[in-house]
Amino acid sequence: MKDVSLPFIFRRLSTILAVATLTLTLIAASSGILLAFYYEPSAGGAYRSLKSIDTDIPYGWLVHTMHSLSGNWVIGVALIQIVVMFLGERFRPSWLTAWISGIFFTLSAIGLAWTAMLLGWDQLGFWRLKIELGTIEAIPLIGTQLRDILTGGGAVGTVTVEHLYTLHSYVVSIAAVGLAVIHLGSLLVQEREVQVEALSAIVQEETEIQASVEAN
Repeated sequence: MKDVSLPFIFRRLSTILAVATLTLTLIAASSGILLAFYYEPSAGGAYRSLKSIDTDIPYGWLVHTMHSLSGNWVIGVALIQIVVMFLGERFRPSWLTAWISGIFFTLSAIGLAWTAMLLGWDQLGFWRLKIELGTIEAIPLIGTQLRDILTGGGAVGTVTVEHLYTLHSYVVSIAAVGLAVIHLGSLLVQEREVQVEALSAIVQEETEIQASVEAN
């Protein structure tokens, strides 16, 4: 019974987590679009615009909170999903699309959090980015080029905010939504194939039993 029930439990849990992942991703994307109407991607302006959203715009604080919480929660759910799929051996060839899309989605969710660190233009995000830029610059051969791409070639300022905002809103977020859809879709397709295989096995077993009875 244990060998039969555990794969079923892992499959169901994987599907539930994939639905939760897509739901949180869509919440983050839709709330991000609403925030973009009032957000100003510039040094200083970013902080003021977010403060204005939280205090002056009706329900702006709620949209901002939903965006932040969904962005953080989706990382946790995606990491749990990877563990569940690993325990359920979802990394095998038949589940390869779901496995790979799940891994890349987790990386994109982390990338969204990373690109968002400076978008509030607060002390924590500013100094954290400065430290991480130093780590990026230490990468052999391409470190300096990567740092210049992110910062715009100079000090951390308006251009840096604009670059991170572009990556966050138009590159990584679109990739995350697409990967979440692919991940859930591939799990549903594979689940249907498993059900068909199980039904075929039952029919075959009943046929063999009936043939055995008729032979006797």
